[in-house]
Amino acid sequence: MNTSIRRRALTGTALALAVSTVLTACGGEDSSTDAKAHDTAAPTPAAAVKDPLVATFEGGLYILDGETLELARTVELPGFNRVSPAGDQDHVIVSTDSGFRVLDATGQTLTDIEYQGSKPGHVVRHAGRTALFTDGTGEVNVFDPTGLGAGKKPATRTYTSAEPHHGVAIELENGELLSTLGTEEKRTGALVLDKNNKEIERNEKCPGVHGEAAARNEAVAFGCEDGVLIYKDGRFTKVDAPDDYGRIGNQAGSDASPVLLGDYKSDPEAELERPTRVSLIDTEKATLRLVDLGTSYSFRSLARGPEGEALVLGTDGAIRVIDPVSGEIDKKIPVVGEWREPLDWQQPRPTLFVRGGTAYVSEPGKKALHAVDLATGEKTTSVTLPQSTNELSGVVAGH
Repeated sequence: MNTSIRRRALTGTALALAVSTVLTACGGEDSSTDAKAHDTAAPTPAAAVKDPLVATFEGGLYILDGETLELARTVELPGFNRVSPAGDQDHVIVSTDSGFRVLDATGQTLTDIEYQGSKPGHVVRHAGRTALFTDGTGEVNVFDPTGLGAGKKPATRTYTSAEPHHGVAIELENGELLSTLGTEEKRTGALVLDKNNKEIERNEKCPGVHGEAAARNEAVAFGCEDGVLIYKDGRFTKVDAPDDYGRIGNQAGSDASPVLLGDYKSDPEAELERPTRVSLIDTEKATLRLVDLGTSYSFRSLARGPEGEALVLGTDGAIRVIDPVSGEIDKKIPVVGEWREPLDWQQPRPTLFVRGGTAYVSEPGKKALHAVDLATGEKTTSVTLPQSTNELSGVVAGH
């Protein structure tokens, strides 16, 4: 599954983050009823939360102060929920059983803004626009996230895929819209629409297409079961994996680097492959190299640092900082205890979320959340929460 952004609290630093994270990625399950939510908080909650983080737990959301990690409010929301940055300084997109909902994380309020549809999936931020892909309907909704502050749904561009499928879309600076092709049974590639939603390009040489990420100079890559499909300067280029089956499904990109970070799986028969290699895709040279980490990781382990560093949270509990050009592991930052990826992808596991020069890592086994300074490798803050968390995200201003 498968990004760079400027934060008002961080200056003088090129700031990068995966556009979609698996970190941002597959949607919740179908539900025939609309989930209801209500808030619970301390007797006198703060009027606003500074640079809020949002973590999911079974039955709701925690809103936390991004500096102190103090729990500001609990929002009860039944079902399996996922969270992704909306693209502005206040809001987070929540993927619920009934569709995408908008959380005003700074104001600690679940708003009435909603994009309804079964199986809400990937949320992608790029060039100041946010694209939502609803798997159950194949519908794509694209909007300027700065409009969310008005309290109503912003002007939205819509496109509906020929067939519903687990897909993803991204709008480029020139108004072109890239969206995946497929059905519920088979996904094959991607197409490009002009600003009037007229198809101008397509490529169906990307079996099992899943996830995307954008690199420097607006090169966009989609993951395939045999490599990646890159769209740059108006044309597609396929980069083959070194194995017949070399699946890349989750990626993290950065405007500071032409190289994308991806996962890499090579066993098509595995019930759950726990890979120990990641992929580095050079979008300028159209090449792919593999880096052996010496540890496994999960789809919630990939991120990018402020200078474009490739970051991977391993099951040994350490964040590996990788030079995306050389592929060398520059350092390892111990953060949490050893862990093992569960068979069920919806079950909690340590999650990495990076904003500016800070890495936030959850530790569900201890109901803990940690903040780490990437420059020094020091753990600056740790808190214990009432329940174990699952997904972790936060506000990230547009880029």
